[in-house]
Amino acid sequence: MSARDESPVPPTRQDEVAAAASELIGGPLGKRALTGGSWWNPVRIVALVALGVFALGMVQKLPCYNEAWFFGQGAQYVHACYSDIPHLYVGRGFHEGAVPYRDSIADYSHGMKYLEYPVLTGLFMQVAAWLTPDSAVLMHEQQMYWLVNAGMLMACTALLVVCVARTHRRRPWDALLVALAPAFALTATINWDLLAVALTAAAMLMWSRSRPLAFGVLLGLATAAKLYPLLLLGPLLVLCWRAGRLREWGIALAGAAGSWALVNLPVMLYAWEGWTKFYTFSQERPVDFGSVWLIISQRTGSPLENANTYGTALMLLGCAAIATLALAAPRRPRFAQLAFLVVALFVLTNKVYSPQYVLWLIPLAALARPRWRDFLIWQSCEVVYYLGIWYYLAYTSGGENKQGLPPEVYQLTIAVHVLGTLYLCALVVRDALRPHLDRVRQDGSDDPSGGVLDGAPDRFSLAQPARRAAGQQPGTPSPPGPDRATADRASG
Repeated sequence: MSARDESPVPPTRQDEVAAAASELIGGPLGKRALTGGSWWNPVRIVALVALGVFALGMVQKLPCYNEAWFFGQGAQYVHACYSDIPHLYVGRGFHEGAVPYRDSIADYSHGMKYLEYPVLTGLFMQVAAWLTPDSAVLMHEQQMYWLVNAGMLMACTALLVVCVARTHRRRPWDALLVALAPAFALTATINWDLLAVALTAAAMLMWSRSRPLAFGVLLGLATAAKLYPLLLLGPLLVLCWRAGRLREWGIALAGAAGSWALVNLPVMLYAWEGWTKFYTFSQERPVDFGSVWLIISQRTGSPLENANTYGTALMLLGCAAIATLALAAPRRPRFAQLAFLVVALFVLTNKVYSPQYVLWLIPLAALARPRWRDFLIWQSCEVVYYLGIWYYLAYTSGGENKQGLPPEVYQLTIAVHVLGTLYLCALVVRDALRPHLDRVRQDGSDDPSGGVLDGAPDRFSLAQPARRAAGQQPGTPSPPGPDRATADRASG
């Protein structure tokens, strides 16, 4: 890896959208500006911004907090402020002291029902229930339960943005993409996904510091809260294979397996049937909101009972394509790039896309492609979908008084979400195939979030024949990026 300036990269010097937006606070940072020695460092500023945006998201839920969660099913959709949290406080028996996984709850549409969340998320929900004060009015308890959860999710938000800000040592300001993401503010308190998102970000920070065991432990905990973090081990395996770092990957795998088992085994032994509910529910769940399968199902009138098979086949084909990209790209792709691609692939092929799933992708997108224009284009598509699903539910729950979006228009909002995600994926792939366009590498970096992969020479690569033809030996490191002026011209 070439020598380079280690000072933080001001986004206003690299990003035209950031530079234009900075006019609201006095314009871009000057060349002679002093940026060191102040308490207001980038990490603290980003964290405070994220907490402020999180609070604005709470304010957006105010119509529901006051009444829409409790009086009139359609109102929470019309105001686009729905949250699972107050409903599941009652629906999963927390208000009656039910213990997750041990106690089943009567559900009028499904008979007896166990909590359908992974163990660490169930613990998070239970701790919030313990902290919720009793009240003679159930509605007040539900409101307090949502507030307690919001406070705990706010702590997850702080952890998330601090980890993202510190993952790329020279690019802490990229975490502003997370802090200011519109879809982040709108979806942060719909469900408990931020717990897994924060733990995944902490894991990636540990990997960037060349600590594979800590990475594995945190990733295992994240997988105990939500299944998607497990996907990151796939692209990491291929990158470690290309770099000859399989030992570190094995350590990470062992740490992940150990921490996951430590959390899950007690519940598996104590309440097997309740523990399996999450996995059986995920397998048996029919085609649902937000997926391309729903568009096909509604258009054809078929329930698509084989959607699991179709989705799995597409996921495997996509993973094979990502592995080929990792091995055949002229320069080894960055870990964050492949992590974003594999999670985006899972989102696009899954049979359900809940609006809060965008939280999985936001920090990965900020690390994979920190460019404001493209990030905001994608976020605009996600906001369109966010509004689309609630207005569609308002339409379907309105009875004779129809208000909201009919199925045909809702299908368009799904298509907008899918196209927006594919757009960002295409740009990440382009950056991997044409590394001189990758903004993160324009200072000569290799993979700042890659830990032991950063600057490591290739040991195996499908691109080696081309490199031999160019006169390079197979064991040499990936070629450094172009100088700053050349890269700036190439990126437009």
